Amino acid sequence: MLFGLRANIDAKQAPGLQSYRPHEPLVPQRAYGLADNLVMSDTGTASKSVRSPAQQRARKHWLAAAMASGPVLALAAWVFGPHGLMVEQVAKTWRLEIEVERRVLETGSGWCDELPVGALVLSRRTLDSDPSGQRQGPSEHCHYRSPQWRTSYVAQSQGQAPAAPHWPHPELRLDDAQGQALGAERLGKRQAFYELQLQADDGRQWSCRQNLQEWQARPAQAHYRVQVDRYGVADCASLPPATPPAHVSGTER
Repeated sequence: MLFGLRANIDAKQAPGLQSYRPHEPLVPQRAYGLADNLVMSDTGTASKSVRSPAQQRARKHWLAAAMASGPVLALAAWVFGPHGLMVEQVAKTWRLEIEVERRVLETGSGWCDELPVGALVLSRRTLDSDPSGQRQGPSEHCHYRSPQWRTSYVAQSQGQAPAAPHWPHPELRLDDAQGQALGAERLGKRQAFYELQLQADDGRQWSCRQNLQEWQARPAQAHYRVQVDRYGVADCASLPPATPPAHVSGTER
């Protein structure tokens, strides 16, 4: 009874103030667009707004997401941006090799009825059974010596564009007309290597092997983007395709 009377007296003494009644919920004030942090009350008085705990948590989450997005954006730029490392092709090199074989005597062993042509039997013995199980019954096994062609050395010629690739011309030893005598020589297996010499700005270097047509189609100097793994190995397959020139020079001789 006394509380109600006191509230009525206060309201009469301060007509500009709203009376407060216990247990009534507070009505949020209307915010105007003059400033984000100002709130206009019904009486026209501006006051600074206070963010709720939910708004503060949302703001913290937004700031954390913005900070975390930096590395993500950098990764996206690396993934979706221009691929590979820029390198310079500093040279086009070639190397042509021929194995030179020499006729020599070699010692071996085998079944006496399967010896190579021209073999000289040094000894023989009879085996009751074949250890490999391919033969049935006793068979003669021989220890022999026979002439064979074996690689003696590799003749090589090398250079770089614009010099044209050419095969080496080694001098061969021929002891008779047929070249079958011991010590005679002949040309054996041939191999050709055509490579692009690449170099990065930091000094790293790589060699990328090409076939003759691709090698010929590339200019003497150029710049490419090449994939390089974390171990520093360049992926030569990531080179852009070569464009054949109108006139190809530097063919094999």
